[in-house]
Amino acid sequence: MPIQIQRRAAIGLLSGGAAAMLRGGTAVAAADTAGWMDFKSRFLLPEGRVLDNGNGNQSHSEGQGWGLSLAEHHNDRAAFDRMLLWTRRNLRRETDNLHAWRWRPDRQPAVADSNNATDGDLFIASALLRGGRRWSDPALTEEGTAIARDVLRLLVRRAGGRLVLLPGAQGFEHRTHVVVNPSYYSYPAIATVAEAVPDPAWLRVASDGLRLLRAARFGRWGLSPDWLAVSRTDRSVSPAQGWPARFSYDAVRVPLWLTWAGLADEVAVEAPLSFWSDTSHRQVPAWADLSTDSVAPYAAGQGVLLIGRFAARQRGILQDRFGPDASNEKRDYYDTALVLLARMAAAERGQAI
Repeated sequence: MPIQIQRRAAIGLLSGGAAAMLRGGTAVAAADTAGWMDFKSRFLLPEGRVLDNGNGNQSHSEGQGWGLSLAEHHNDRAAFDRMLLWTRRNLRRETDNLHAWRWRPDRQPAVADSNNATDGDLFIASALLRGGRRWSDPALTEEGTAIARDVLRLLVRRAGGRLVLLPGAQGFEHRTHVVVNPSYYSYPAIATVAEAVPDPAWLRVASDGLRLLRAARFGRWGLSPDWLAVSRTDRSVSPAQGWPARFSYDAVRVPLWLTWAGLADEVAVEAPLSFWSDTSHRQVPAWADLSTDSVAPYAAGQGVLLIGRFAARQRGILQDRFGPDASNEKRDYYDTALVLLARMAAAERGQAI
């Protein structure tokens, strides 16, 4: 795609996407409200910690950021304040405005690694900015702006002629390449923080991120890997060593973020839909191996199906394979969060799913 078209797509994302994420007051369906109440009852502890019951009851900046975003969407200030207080006290780093990525209840100290996770910081920042607008609270806006500035200051690098978004402040820069996580390009959150902290670098990060997603296509279905190596010397990309070469639990979020941001026509949405819709699968697989084209022997969760339904409908496709919601009784934190985020995204795109 020509550079000027890429830039127009990114400009549209950073203007229209920000408007969608910041407008507040989006109508919330009764089923969505019930889903949020269920999420709180199962995964939000009284002190404001979001519980990842699929990973030893840990907590993450990701979970706190998603929880804050959902609380703002549902106009739940009480839950928002509880989560924000816990996040400040337990995850905020001492040297900047970013957050440690993981808190473990079985360790002392509970935060042994102060490295951040960029997607968590982006969602925390965007939730604060949205909350500041919804509740006319300048302190929230100021806090979200400070986080956004540090994301731009500490986590943007140049590699192979592109500006890339590091997954964390440490551990992802190497002599020959930089490792990125395509699903950390949470475009709706990027649109929100770019509105609060105007800087041309956001536009470059957004447009170069789209270029990466168009290039990062591997295996039979042309899918993005969970972790991607970006060469420092040329424009080549490859699945990053040290992680399975899979389209899996991270990368399934890529089509959600793109569709939410109004970019459902991107190939990084089209390819997952083709994979999930492939009738050679007995069920929608949880992952695909991009080296061997083998797929998971077990099914994807309801969150993935709802992402597929949302993306398909935004592309004007009716797809029975992403059928009605199943019972939420057995969903873990991650699957449940994806369901609620897909519903939030659909509501902000004016769609019911």
